[in-house]
Amino acid sequence: MIYLELLVTFFKIGLFSFGGGYGMIPLIEREIVSRSWLTGTEFVDIISISEMTPGPIAINTATFVGYKMGGVAGGLAATTGVVLPSLILILIVSHYLEKFQQNKLKEEIIHGIRPVVVALIIQAALLVAGNIFLKEKQGAEIISIFDWISGGDFLNTINLPAILITAVCLALLLLTRIHPVLLILIGGAAGIIFHYAGIM
Repeated sequence: MIYLELLVTFFKIGLFSFGGGYGMIPLIEREIVSRSWLTGTEFVDIISISEMTPGPIAINTATFVGYKMGGVAGGLAATTGVVLPSLILILIVSHYLEKFQQNKLKEEIIHGIRPVVVALIIQAALLVAGNIFLKEKQGAEIISIFDWISGGDFLNTINLPAILITAVCLALLLLTRIHPVLLILIGGAAGIIFHYAGIM
């Protein structure tokens, strides 16, 4: 039954994903694409849409996939599945947190987990970059940037407009105090211009 499968799959994603939305992306991608619920290209599109809509990436993705696979009931099942582990764990942790507030072991565990979270976020960035920087016809399947670079036809597969938009937006983020929402609007406008100009 698709509703139970959605609930269980997204419960597993919620239970074993650490580091917030970006840290969850590799596991979400593995679970969703391997079940053929989304193609690699659709998955990257959903990450983009999740960034420009309110709410965490994992919840937005769960709602979208659930709705696609099972309508409103599927959306509710997937969304419930992804938030349930956090709700249960936070209730348990908050009960005991005060007792272990100054515990040295807790501090060491957290110091060890932080670098793992950074690695997960970097992996997510590389995975998404590999699919965005490839020309659309090449991006039907999810690919890491390392696979893209090591591919035989590297120069003919790069999506120069996407790289240009990324570079300009990154420069604006690093050098100015521009609001991210404004950057999203600029990126959308650039995409429209490039599309109608036959470049993208």
